Amino acid sequence: MNFAKILLLAAVLPLAGCGPFWVDPYISVSQSQLNWIEIHYYNTNRNPVKRVAVYLNGMGYVKVSKGASDRVSNDFAKITDDANWEDLKTQTKMTDPRHAQDIFQALVNEGLLDREKWGKKSKKSEFKRFIAVKTNISNYTYSEPDNIFEVNPDLAELLLDVVREFE
Repeated sequence: MNFAKILLLAAVLPLAGCGPFWVDPYISVSQSQLNWIEIHYYNTNRNPVKRVAVYLNGMGYVKVSKGASDRVSNDFAKITDDANWEDLKTQTKMTDPRHAQDIFQALVNEGLLDREKWGKKSKKSEFKRFIAVKTNISNYTYSEPDNIFEVNPDLAELLLDVVREFE
């Protein structure tokens, strides 16, 4: 056997018993101040559109913004002559860090980090509600502008429950 074949076998054999190269998105969430989630919910059944943004971190810090202003979900909104510019209410709260960890774990269990579940569209053709999420949980990130009601309705309802809890 020549040296190149031996080198190739030495490189390949350790990988022979390994599973796939992707990471399992169903993790056990540990308590960490670095975990966070930001949920944006819009109810388009109302005029003007009702917007709610909830930010929760692993230490239990919660920031809730709501109103009809674009500033609810866009810190860089600049159309100051909009009729809804002033319609913004923001409040901060604290919750138990263990409760935040439980919320994160429930979202992970529902498939928040599972990219394989995304893209399975709902059969509805029109949505009157929109919910999007950005997150970093145990160094796993997700940030897409997709309407989760369209791609994962069960997860969307769980996210809406989190919004309702802190709203």
